[in-house]
Amino acid sequence: MAGSGSSTVPAITSSLSQLQALNGLFAIYKKQGPTSADVLNVLKEALLKEAGVKNPNPRKRKNQSLKMGHGGTLDSAASGVLVVGVGNGTKMLSTMLTGSKKYVAVGEFGKATDTLDATGSVTLEKGFEHITRLDVEDKLKAFTGDIMQVPPLYSALKKDGQRLSVLLKKGHKVDAKPARPVTVYSLTLQEFKPPLFTLDIECGGGFYVRSLVDDLGKALSSCAHVKELVRTKQGPFTLEEHALHEEQWTLEHVLRSLKTCSEGDPEEDHPKPKKVVT
Repeated sequence: MAGSGSSTVPAITSSLSQLQALNGLFAIYKKQGPTSADVLNVLKEALLKEAGVKNPNPRKRKNQSLKMGHGGTLDSAASGVLVVGVGNGTKMLSTMLTGSKKYVAVGEFGKATDTLDATGSVTLEKGFEHITRLDVEDKLKAFTGDIMQVPPLYSALKKDGQRLSVLLKKGHKVDAKPARPVTVYSLTLQEFKPPLFTLDIECGGGFYVRSLVDDLGKALSSCAHVKELVRTKQGPFTLEEHALHEEQWTLEHVLRSLKTCSEGDPEEDHPKPKKVVT
């Protein structure tokens, strides 16, 4: 018995050492429902358990046995690519926050919500029967290129160290953040079946799809909110080619897909915004 017990200890130690030696970036698939932080904690817990750590606490901040973070928060209701940094790879996450991203968004005309998506309470209902496909395509031109955008009240942005969304849920009054410059590289209408419409978006860092859909509804003399949102690309990582699903959250799969720090800047050159002639 002693022999069999002692043979597992080196294996566990070796596995944990291998995990702690990881340095780089990889992508996972975030499903609808949990927050990005929750998903990251589930990932850390799965990897630590596989490495033989008993009762791992992924939320522990000090003296972490595994240094890991994510670049670019996805809303709870959104799904898609979430880029993860491990070890020294966490220092590369800033490029994920500022780099290009692609989304597919399904919006719904006729209803506005306080969160600007389907998780919120309806605050306004307006007619949308007057809106045509050509109207939408024409208005989208104003939202392409370098534009100014007001972030949603319900967001990961902070005031006095606390997220605006948390302050609102606690009943605090929160003032809207000022409009800030963002970049939209491409914006196309993929499907138009009123009240639903589908947008294909490529944008830079700091851009909020929820604000875009809300602003589009107002520009069309109606209102709108995001019904469904999927991030299909973040930097060089795509949903189809790179995102590991939960059943793949193992050391073996992470090692296969890890983009190591020595490979240089992970951010690809993003395209120039198309010039819009009006």
